[in-house]
Amino acid sequence: MKAFIFDMDGVIIDSEPIHFEVDMQTIRELGCDISEKELEKYVGSTNEYMYTDIKENYNIKKSLEEIIDYKVELTKMKIIESHLEPIDGIKELLIELKNRNIPAAIASSSPKDLIDIVVSKFKLQEYFKYIISGEEVKRGKPSPDIYIETSKKLGISPKECVVIEDSRNGVFAAKDAKMNCIGFKNINSGNQDLSKADMIVNSIRDIDLSNILENHII
Repeated sequence: MKAFIFDMDGVIIDSEPIHFEVDMQTIRELGCDISEKELEKYVGSTNEYMYTDIKENYNIKKSLEEIIDYKVELTKMKIIESHLEPIDGIKELLIELKNRNIPAAIASSSPKDLIDIVVSKFKLQEYFKYIISGEEVKRGKPSPDIYIETSKKLGISPKECVVIEDSRNGVFAAKDAKMNCIGFKNINSGNQDLSKADMIVNSIRDIDLSNILENHII
């Protein structure tokens, strides 16, 4: 394996509870009645994908741009004000990758400015060679576009990349891109089907980099 690609929400930071809270507030503002359970199917997808679907299903007249702007600004404010820390084990994994000269990248459905806020808040800039947002590709997860684009940026074949994902949509995207995938069972990401991942872990600390690199266990 020659590169690691990280989803952000639910993998680098445990931000899914914030996203659920903001999405519920946004949906209430739109006059809709959607349960958190119903929102679980959108975990890992872009705002465009999610709110286009909700607009169509609930016949919402407000423009997609207005809805997303409201949601993104509220999310940024809550993340900046939060006391979130990187998910346990992430910093150590990034340091080990850097020490081994293995490039890492972020491929997140979140908007670029939101990713930048998270990376800056936790001082993670030095660990990522590239940061790719869902805004930069035509189709969001579960389509493989973002992972294919990240592979091109890295200059590394998809089959030599390992993706870490916490959502069904993200795992589908990684596997459709012909990449190896580690599914991280984050309880705050809802009831996600990670069964298509090559390996499933309950903690980032369960990822044994030596085994993966030296014994090709994925």
